[in-house]
Amino acid sequence: MNNFEFKNPTKIIFGKDKIAKLAKEIPANAKVMMLYGGGSIKKNGIYEQVKKALSAFEIVEFGGIPANPEYEVLMDALEIIKAQKITFLLAVGGGSIIDGTKFLSAAAKYEGETPWDILSQRKPVFNALPFGTVLTLPATGSEMNSGFVITRRATKEKLATGGPALFPQFSILDPQVISSIPQKQIANGLVDAFTHVLEQYMTYPNQSLLQDRFAESILQTIVEIAPAILKDATDYDAASNFMWSCTMALNGLIGQGVPQDWAIHMMGHELTAMFGIDHAQTLAIIAPSHYRFNIDSKKEKLAQYAERVWGVSEGSVLEKANIGIDKTEAFFHSLGIKTRLSEYSSDYAGTAEKISARFSERGWMGLGELQKVTPDNVSEIVKMSY
Repeated sequence: MNNFEFKNPTKIIFGKDKIAKLAKEIPANAKVMMLYGGGSIKKNGIYEQVKKALSAFEIVEFGGIPANPEYEVLMDALEIIKAQKITFLLAVGGGSIIDGTKFLSAAAKYEGETPWDILSQRKPVFNALPFGTVLTLPATGSEMNSGFVITRRATKEKLATGGPALFPQFSILDPQVISSIPQKQIANGLVDAFTHVLEQYMTYPNQSLLQDRFAESILQTIVEIAPAILKDATDYDAASNFMWSCTMALNGLIGQGVPQDWAIHMMGHELTAMFGIDHAQTLAIIAPSHYRFNIDSKKEKLAQYAERVWGVSEGSVLEKANIGIDKTEAFFHSLGIKTRLSEYSSDYAGTAEKISARFSERGWMGLGELQKVTPDNVSEIVKMSY
């Protein structure tokens, strides 16, 4: 196990009807900006619950943040934050809204000329406007971590960064909100959380036995509850386990002391930026090819995963590793998620070369836990995903 220091200051308020506790978590004299997406919260009752809970506060609303939060849209919000002297941000939504709020939290205190530099130069954020979240779509774990990802429409880029100042002050997780989520978004959330675990687990053995078991238990839980939550989103037991699994998948705990990969996400972000494909779908496109390409360095962990998560008991290490990859791809298919780029776009020719060139331009010369996945390797992996 590697050395580590771990601190997660986010307060989690979990359970039925917990949105009513919102007012107790925000400073009494705060001027609040409430951020949300396309307006679905106004159809499912969440908007009214939040507004009722915050009736004693001065509220400025900003809606219309898209999936894959866009820099250009967020800059409009930043102008209002500065002009209205907002002192607290509240994200009401899923990972996209929370990530957008994190960017605004950082940008509101940024003293440079161009807030995009926070992302392009990967500057760690140590000073930020305080914020909290009301989670409406489990998937990303952003409600309990300090990272965020933003898309810039003008340059077709999608970049990630974070910092210690970007943990939410609190996050309210009421599993009842899942009952109004479209099935496609639930399936995306399952894939996103599952892949978050894989990125921190599917590397090489380093004797971090507890972290392995943490990771495997989350994977097993997602596999177990997936059919139930897709069949009936009002199933509270399935919903609560789904929501908490998504949070635990990326709140930092399972990644302590272990090597981490994240190459899948870096390639997937490019597919979202270039084609507008849902984030989780890009992970399902890249993951099987990434593991097949890198099977030599990952086979021991892939075989362990096949044994412990999928119950594979026969075959050599390499055979089990390949079965583990096949089982993963089959699981994505069982959720209705396609795993080939050509199934999302007919205009994929040259994609691999473009992504490889971008990585070279950024100096990303060695990705993955071993930092050995080169831009040329990236090109091969993406081509395998066609």
